[in-house]
Amino acid sequence: MEVLRTPDARFEGLADWPYAPRYLDLRDADGTTLRLHYVDEGPRDGAPVLLMHGEPSWSYLYRHVIAGLVAKGRRVIAPDLIGFGRSDKPARRTDYTYERHVAWMRQWLTTLDLTDLTLFCQDWGGLIGLRLVAAFPERFSGLVIANTGLPVGGGMTDGFKAWLEMSQNIPVMPIGGIVSMGSGRNLSEAEVAAYDAPFPDETYKEGARQFPVLVPVTPEHGSVAENIAAWTVLEQFDKPVVTAFSDGDAVTRGGDMMFQARVPGAKGQPHVTLSGGHFLQEDSPAEIVEVIDGLINRAAG
Repeated sequence: MEVLRTPDARFEGLADWPYAPRYLDLRDADGTTLRLHYVDEGPRDGAPVLLMHGEPSWSYLYRHVIAGLVAKGRRVIAPDLIGFGRSDKPARRTDYTYERHVAWMRQWLTTLDLTDLTLFCQDWGGLIGLRLVAAFPERFSGLVIANTGLPVGGGMTDGFKAWLEMSQNIPVMPIGGIVSMGSGRNLSEAEVAAYDAPFPDETYKEGARQFPVLVPVTPEHGSVAENIAAWTVLEQFDKPVVTAFSDGDAVTRGGDMMFQARVPGAKGQPHVTLSGGHFLQEDSPAEIVEVIDGLINRAAG
């Protein structure tokens, strides 16, 4: 596997990003070593929160959420998926598969031996993060699920179809522009630049190009069986689960109802609809902090 690594200089002086980089080397099944970047902030004895980003963003998406949770005494861990942010980027699209991503993140989670986690997941952070919950339910104490899903071969929204079409045909993928377009507000030039930072040129964007076609939205897609198996675990997950979808996301609209209906831990919880687009972390970070903190407080009794 050929692997690209974004130069560190690309991440210098980013707006609202004071967080020190941390790295863990992963071993792929083919023997390749991949370096995964993550943020780990706040007191070591604070309740740990795992923030999982999706496509085509990175942990920068959570910069204000990280600050808000740390201010409340929480430990906050936010990884960059392989292919994104400061993590290594395989150079060929065929190197990116759903199951490979799950395997990489399983290895990261178990190597760091993270437990008692409250997960906040959005977009591919949910497709991968909820698979981690299904693999290790004992490691999670609660879930906040936002603008995501766990598809099993159907259910494409018109918004997702439009995104799939655009992502496969646009000659130059404007990563920062995509995040701005998917937010309820217009991001500043500095914020757009921070989302562009991981990708010096188009060769670094193979993961961003490939992710949309990996979503298992037809019966013929890979990972349908694995996601069905994951749902059987989630349908027994009785620790607190809150949905926090936004009011302006055409891609995942209505997806919160499935989690509320099928996951036992969602019963009787204070589900919310937040203001924002697909990338609601850019629109309602303070509200996200309150939802996560409230769940932790309720779980603690």
